[in-house]
Amino acid sequence: MKLSEVKEIVDGKVLTGEEFLDQEVESAFGSDLMSDVLAFVDKKVLLLTGLVNPQVVRTAEMMDITAIVFVRGKCPDENVIELAKAKDMVIITTEHSMYVASGKLYSNGLTGTAKED
Repeated sequence: MKLSEVKEIVDGKVLTGEEFLDQEVESAFGSDLMSDVLAFVDKKVLLLTGLVNPQVVRTAEMMDITAIVFVRGKCPDENVIELAKAKDMVIITTEHSMYVASGKLYSNGLTGTAKED
């Protein structure tokens, strides 16, 4: 699924990385625990989280995650946005809860990571 589709499906607003919305993601993973992200993510994953600190971007970078959706109307501060921009990451924010955003993406064909099965 293209990130531009993700943005539309979750009624999102792009905070950085607008130029990368043509990139594809193959699955999604939702968590506020970065230790779970480290343990369970796979390639080309979209991360959904309500955690808005710099550790999210650093964890995403370690796992080759290039797109993060911040849920529940959470908006990271400028330091986090600038860090994501420097890493060429797409940051989207949505008012939906993680449950609703995940459900919308799943019902539109984006599955969970293979390691979750």
